[in-house]
Amino acid sequence: MGALSWLALLITHPNEFRILLQYWLWNDTRDVSAKDEWETTGYDRETMKKCWHFLDLTSRSFSGVVKQLEGDMARVICLYYLVLRGLDTIEDDMTIPDEKKQKLLRQFHQLTLQKGWTFTENGPNEADRQLLVEYDNVIEELHLLPPTSLDIIIDITKKMQTGMADYAHKAQTTGSVYVEKIEEYDLYCHYVAGLVGEGLSGLFSASGKEGAFLAKQLELSNSMGLFLQKTNIIRDFREDVDEKRYFWPREIWGSERFGKACGGRPGFKEMCEMHQPGNEKQAQWVQSAMIVNVLNHATDSLDYLKLLKNQSIFNFCAIPQTMAIATMSLCFMNPEMFQRNIKIRKAEAADLILKSKNPRDVGHIFRKYARSIHARADPADPSFIAISVACGKIEQWCEHHYPSFVEMIQGQSGTKQSFNSADARSTVAIEVVEREQNNAFEKRKAEYAKKYETKFAPLIKAVEGKLTPEEQAELTKKRRAQQKSDKREVIMFAVMFIVIVVFMAVGISYVIMRMTNHMEQSNEATRVLKS
Repeated sequence: MGALSWLALLITHPNEFRILLQYWLWNDTRDVSAKDEWETTGYDRETMKKCWHFLDLTSRSFSGVVKQLEGDMARVICLYYLVLRGLDTIEDDMTIPDEKKQKLLRQFHQLTLQKGWTFTENGPNEADRQLLVEYDNVIEELHLLPPTSLDIIIDITKKMQTGMADYAHKAQTTGSVYVEKIEEYDLYCHYVAGLVGEGLSGLFSASGKEGAFLAKQLELSNSMGLFLQKTNIIRDFREDVDEKRYFWPREIWGSERFGKACGGRPGFKEMCEMHQPGNEKQAQWVQSAMIVNVLNHATDSLDYLKLLKNQSIFNFCAIPQTMAIATMSLCFMNPEMFQRNIKIRKAEAADLILKSKNPRDVGHIFRKYARSIHARADPADPSFIAISVACGKIEQWCEHHYPSFVEMIQGQSGTKQSFNSADARSTVAIEVVEREQNNAFEKRKAEYAKKYETKFAPLIKAVEGKLTPEEQAELTKKRRAQQKSDKREVIMFAVMFIVIVVFMAVGISYVIMRMTNHMEQSNEATRVLKS
């Protein structure tokens, strides 16, 4: 943004100006090209420098969060993304004949390890064709990765290429460019995004920055990918339709129930009908059903984020998720979405980046946008109840994990937990905390009593007058022995004190005599010189 843009923003949207200024001042950024980062980012190698360039070129938004990953994790994820982007570039290119595309797609996991391999036959208008033209740089860097990370990348590539090849072949041979059923829609999103999530979990675990168990969270990893992919599919409706890419399942947009809710009209015959004048209300109901489908993955995403322990990995995963739910809120009941590609404002995006630092704050962000969606839901919408349930699940998740009556207060000594006195649940919570504290105190008291019971038992009995004659004689014997020991210690201390004083006196006397002798010799030498 230039100086005039900042000035205009200050005048028209002062709150957004404040947020962007805070983001500019306080958001940490990592310069992968800095010399002290070369060891982990590989920027000193020309091949890796090219890879970072292609990451910026193919995905500006994703590039930013990748670079923030600590250590060599950023480099690994950069290469992982470029491999899958190269695969996707072949799958998207409609100028490649099906016979050639099938061979390329199904062998891509082998080609991506073949040193020197490049592909120059993409159509001239394909956005990311240059990545494949210089793909040998990616291959060279892949061979420098740890074997565990490389195996995960190749395994995910092999699974993804199979799904992409199947869908591309269907579109080319049957002439059907539509996704028919919701199950088919879920499977497609799994191939293009859910598998990405699975691969990321595997790479996080392989790096040692996350626990080994994370690699086995396939369902949660899949939901993370689907949440993002389905949000993008909704937002990019107009762009995809204009390019004759139809990802919305016909089972939803072609359903008659949305037409009946608009005065008994039939379901849409073609997806392009949704952005035509006069179909706004019916299109809104279709979009609402699509958003419900996405919201069903929200709590899985929140569960996944709670499992993460590394801060940079948490930020990497959380920021796209909060951006996605903010985008869904923007699209919901917004007829502009059917006419153009809409995006959240820069200040809102910056605010989400600054706040997406821990599971609690991310949960509150999800709840905020879920409430916004629910507040705008129309009771006449056939999906109204489903929307209410989906938003309610997000609300329930937040209340279960981070109850609203528990407040975190920042003080000079740090963050402390407090209870909202206006909430009736606080009374119960305070009693529970007090009971736990009392139980802990009694437990420590019992442990100390048991620890010192043997040592002080005779003394306690003596005070209480419960000693037997034998125990009394033993206790007297121990006391006399202790008194003798104490006397010996006093005598030894006195002797040591006298010895130290004598040594100090002798040492001081010796020093004085030496100094006196030295002065006499000096005076004698002076008299001799004068004479």
